Amino acid sequence: MAQGLRLLSHMLEDSRCQTPPMSTPSTVSSEKLRSTFRWMLLARTLEDRIASLYRAGGSIVGGVYLGRGQEAFSGALGACLSKKDGDIFGGLIRDMSGRLAFGEPLLDPVRAYLGSAAGPMRGRDGNIHRGRPQEGLPAMISHLGALVSVVTGMLLARRLQGKATCVGATSIGDGATSTGSFHEAVNMAAVEGLPLVVAVANNQYAYSTPTDRQYACENLVDRARGYGIQGYVVDGTDLRACLETFTEAVAAARATGKPQMVVGKLLRLAGHGEHDDASYVDPALREEPSGRDPIDVATAYFDGMEVRKWQEEALKQVAEAIAKAQNEAGPDAGHEPWLALASEHLVEGRRL
Repeated sequence: MAQGLRLLSHMLEDSRCQTPPMSTPSTVSSEKLRSTFRWMLLARTLEDRIASLYRAGGSIVGGVYLGRGQEAFSGALGACLSKKDGDIFGGLIRDMSGRLAFGEPLLDPVRAYLGSAAGPMRGRDGNIHRGRPQEGLPAMISHLGALVSVVTGMLLARRLQGKATCVGATSIGDGATSTGSFHEAVNMAAVEGLPLVVAVANNQYAYSTPTDRQYACENLVDRARGYGIQGYVVDGTDLRACLETFTEAVAAARATGKPQMVVGKLLRLAGHGEHDDASYVDPALREEPSGRDPIDVATAYFDGMEVRKWQEEALKQVAEAIAKAQNEAGPDAGHEPWLALASEHLVEGRRL
């Protein structure tokens, strides 16, 4: 905890050197700005702790992929969706803040990373492949672009069930927009008129491949026009701008029943995973506006002491969750039935 507070103090000192966001009229309430920022802080705190455990060795199951640099873009999307309206959020590897803002319990990712059998996947799957489909959180698929198809299918199923007011959203990276899965799913959503929101985190690299080797259009949002859907571009490092844009996109999807695409320009502030040192990243990109740390940018909206209090609370929450999960048993191969979590009732011969 003490180390975390020292890091926080350093972070706050650095943030004072940041240029505060421009004071312009905003459609985002101060409460929504505050609550989303707190999810960002919780996500950063948790991932920093998970990364430390991973580097120490032994306790983390699977790889570690951080959302550092993407917290504002992801958190804003999760915060603009509504579980009570039956919305769907298909998060990817850098969507910790979005998942938490949408309502994923903090213990879910902690248990998944530590292999607890009490977790949402019972300790049987990779830590990032977790989800609660019945609650609108489909498990992530590593084949990037495929989750767009899953969310599109879920939206079509909801329509057939007479649930036409819900919105489905998913995040992808710039590289995933070049996959066939992305094209097929977005094209289907456009043709069928499904309320899909695709958040494209343009973090400058598809693993180690720079954007100028990925696509030839001037901006990824240009692709929206080709599908006949609405496109938006936003500064992915600015929480308020992200909240304003996603509020508009989600409302449009809900009202019109048509797909929306939001492209956020930002920079992945870590390697592809903790196994990657990101030595291929052009240092000049870190000096551009898209290279800003979204935590620092958002901190300028609040009082420093208030931020310190929230970070202390996040440190406490994370410490308690990790302590709990560390004392829970892992899966027992000898007694595990190995049934699909979302379709257990469909297993042949099983009584309902």
